[in-house]
Amino acid sequence: MRYFKSTLFTLFKLPAAWLMGVRLTHLDEESAIASVRHRWINQNPFQSMFWAVQGMAAEFPTGILITSEIRRQKRDISMLVLNNKANFSKKAKGRIHFTCTQGKEVKDAIASLIATRKPQTIWLDAIGKDTQGDVVSSFSFEWTLLLRD
Repeated sequence: MRYFKSTLFTLFKLPAAWLMGVRLTHLDEESAIASVRHRWINQNPFQSMFWAVQGMAAEFPTGILITSEIRRQKRDISMLVLNNKANFSKKAKGRIHFTCTQGKEVKDAIASLIATRKPQTIWLDAIGKDTQGDVVSSFSFEWTLLLRD
């Protein structure tokens, strides 16, 4: 049921990502995985996946880890990407899985935010691998967190 809800969330809140085929495939307190498949609609002129589509798919698991922890804490917390970095190491073809395994860091940052009431920033990484297990791209997103209540 959780993945169905995430698909609906993507459809209504992130329609470009939904249209490109970004889907949540795993979520727990420690990690999240989103996948996207190279298709005609999300390709570049070099017959591989467009970098911006990879960026959408990479941002999703980092953001969903934060969103999930905010919901667990039942607090009014805003989140926004402040910066990002990317590295591309191989053509993205086929299905690409982007994994973020920093759930503990997210938990700690939100706990610090609640305890100190001071804005927090956290860098979260998402690594994109193809079906052979080769890294095709890696992204880092600097998220800023602000307690509103």
